[in-house]
Amino acid sequence: MNQSFFIAAVGAHQQLKRLTVHGNNIANLNTYGFKAEKSRFASLMYDDLKAIGTAAEDEGDFEMLPSGVGACLWTTDTDFKSGAVSQTGRDQDYYIAGDGFFAVADLATGDITLTRNGAFVISELMRSTGEVDEDGQVIRERIYYLSDNEGRFVLSDTGGMIEVEDEHEEQPVGVFDYANYDGMEHVDDTRFRAIDKNGGIRVGTSPLMRGYLEMSNADLAEEMTKVIESQRAYGMALKMVQTSDEIETTINSLRG
Repeated sequence: MNQSFFIAAVGAHQQLKRLTVHGNNIANLNTYGFKAEKSRFASLMYDDLKAIGTAAEDEGDFEMLPSGVGACLWTTDTDFKSGAVSQTGRDQDYYIAGDGFFAVADLATGDITLTRNGAFVISELMRSTGEVDEDGQVIRERIYYLSDNEGRFVLSDTGGMIEVEDEHEEQPVGVFDYANYDGMEHVDDTRFRAIDKNGGIRVGTSPLMRGYLEMSNADLAEEMTKVIESQRAYGMALKMVQTSDEIETTINSLRG
């Protein structure tokens, strides 16, 4: 009977995790450049294993502990298909018409991440000119650069910071791409970080459309269907726990 309890308990817990994935997709239906995640389940091992580090004090042997039964949420895959296009008319909004990403760099850490969200703004920064005045104070100058409005600057097509002189002019925003997107680390709702298996970064060939943005690719009908599936599976798992408890109670009462 222990197996049925394990199956039901694991199933209920994993359906809650699945609800979190699809709930996040629904919450980002209106987030520019958002890429929906898909749940992937895998079967757990059927046999019991000797648990490491659980040697019994008297017998000097290892206790046999269940390694898990049923299925679990093994991973979440990101769906990189393009979302719908929205015309905004704003000067510093950009849409990639094809594959590729924008690259944004953190000014504090130098960390470079990738995004499909091209809703950029003009930000202000004070930087040193490398000179000092008569009082020995470092001379600073005010510059304006293209940023994601969260402290990260947008990389140009040559990989550098984009300094803006005219906020209404089109900027040399870079498009960067990888051989494959499988396994990219999802940093937050719209940003990703490349890993070794994605290969080396390269300059993308997809054209830019100014004054447009890419909408979320999450589909509300599909996400609601998945939520309903998870709710019903969760209810069935709890029903299984209740049934197993009733059977266990009946068996124990027969022993008397």
